[in-house]
Amino acid sequence: MHIMTPLPLAAILIGTFTGPAGAHPSLERREANVGAPYKAVMRVPHGCDGSATTRVRVQIPEGVIGVKPQPKPGWTIEITRGPYAKTYPYYHGAKLTEGVREITWSGRLADDNYDEFVFVGFVAATLNAGDTVHFPTVQECEKGRAAWTEVAVAGQSAHDLKMPAPAIRLVQAQGHGQQAAETRTYKAGDLVIEAPWTRATPGGSKVGAGFMKITNTGKQPDRLVGGSAEVAKDFEVHEMSMSGDVMKMRRLAKGLEIKPGETVELKPSSYHIMLMGLARPLKVDETIKGTLVFERAGTVAIEYSVRPIGAQPASGGHKH
Repeated sequence: MHIMTPLPLAAILIGTFTGPAGAHPSLERREANVGAPYKAVMRVPHGCDGSATTRVRVQIPEGVIGVKPQPKPGWTIEITRGPYAKTYPYYHGAKLTEGVREITWSGRLADDNYDEFVFVGFVAATLNAGDTVHFPTVQECEKGRAAWTEVAVAGQSAHDLKMPAPAIRLVQAQGHGQQAAETRTYKAGDLVIEAPWTRATPGGSKVGAGFMKITNTGKQPDRLVGGSAEVAKDFEVHEMSMSGDVMKMRRLAKGLEIKPGETVELKPSSYHIMLMGLARPLKVDETIKGTLVFERAGTVAIEYSVRPIGAQPASGGHKH
């Protein structure tokens, strides 16, 4: 780890590039809630004029705190730490005065391949909704480099820039409700939990199921071992799998392992949470408060959004 030496202003505002600018590194999620966790997926679509990318260097803007990169097979990661311009409140009453200011991945990505570089952080509550924050990104290639570091000035459109820095727009975190819960992200230690959801249940049903994505950004495995929901008496982690031509469900008595650098999706007909002994039916568009308990990361409070009966995941995922 190193103490950060900030890039000169000219390096942030002016980039040099030896290849086409038709597509450029960008963040998958273009908006982030103020005062909430943010999972950044930096997409790198090409190299430098046909030359393979060997390093990707991302600067972390002021106010994005508690940053941790996700391990990436075949790539080494170097983080540069430095002081923040101010003290930021963090989880459990903690106050942060310094943190990761730059991440560098070193490896090899051929020009005709695409890849993603992932890190998580927290958008400080002191930032302003409506503002845009930038993540200046530099690609170093076997031949040449690409500095995606330009930032639009007042009265200028980002679309006019030749080498725009990847950016996100800050929005006000929504209150309780379906739309907020559908996109909500939670953080527990090295784990990031995305968009917990469940299905509505018919009248008289005593059983529901919980689904979500869990990413382990750390270097140690963790395990989902328990939890709770405000409307359920019991909580268990289950797996559904094919045995011959028969779909069978079994309880994971030791919990569900999430390996370092892995994303596990809990979804119908796969890993899922069983919510048993429901006190009442689950209704579409409501939110259900609950907790998840992990072997290493401990307990985290979450909310499930309730989707219609028979609903499927909004996007694909995988299990380990």
